[in-house]
Amino acid sequence: MKTATRSHSEADFYRQDIPKMLRPSRPAPLATLLWALGILTCGTLLGIASAYLVIERDRPLQTVRIGAWEMDPTAGTEEADPYSIAIHSRGASVPLASGEGQALIARTDSSGRLLDPSCTYILSGETPAARLWTLTSTDRRGRLAETIAGRTHLSSRALLRRQDGSFEITASPRPASGNWLPLASRPQDMDGLMFKLRLYDAPVTTGAALSNAAMPVISRRSCP
Repeated sequence: MKTATRSHSEADFYRQDIPKMLRPSRPAPLATLLWALGILTCGTLLGIASAYLVIERDRPLQTVRIGAWEMDPTAGTEEADPYSIAIHSRGASVPLASGEGQALIARTDSSGRLLDPSCTYILSGETPAARLWTLTSTDRRGRLAETIAGRTHLSSRALLRRQDGSFEITASPRPASGNWLPLASRPQDMDGLMFKLRLYDAPVTTGAALSNAAMPVISRRSCP
């Protein structure tokens, strides 16, 4: 009975006395297969593209932002997402382990403008309590550059502070009085600028605890 029904439907498809719009549709397995393959291919390409963009922008999924600073609270822990692991692997950087400390980065000043390695910046205020912290200047990929001073970092142990404990740091390619963070001596060869602040043995070690912490304000003083 089922065979007769299929034959009758197939015959109806060729009958000229039945309007075309009323004729039964013929199955098209090849078209269906091609449609499914097209959807699968598009989904795969979109997934690869989105993963590439996340890694290329160096923005983990669980980023916490505090003013101009941002951090990945799961970096170096078992909860780190695959994008965070891929970002650190590509940059050949080792995140601080859980309980060791936290690393925060700034790609913009406090006004939201991208950092420029040829400009002079003032970092002022205070940091969350920590046994030790370091401030480093790199390009936007985290790579160090040659500086006039032969160093690219500043440590809290050698910091000059005001009476209230706050500080002011000048970040510039040329020497400056007081607390000076050297920037690249050839800024034109730099791929952007990024500040990295590492807090060691800090009492607050989670993103939620740091979200309300005081962080240095980054102000642009001058540009060539």
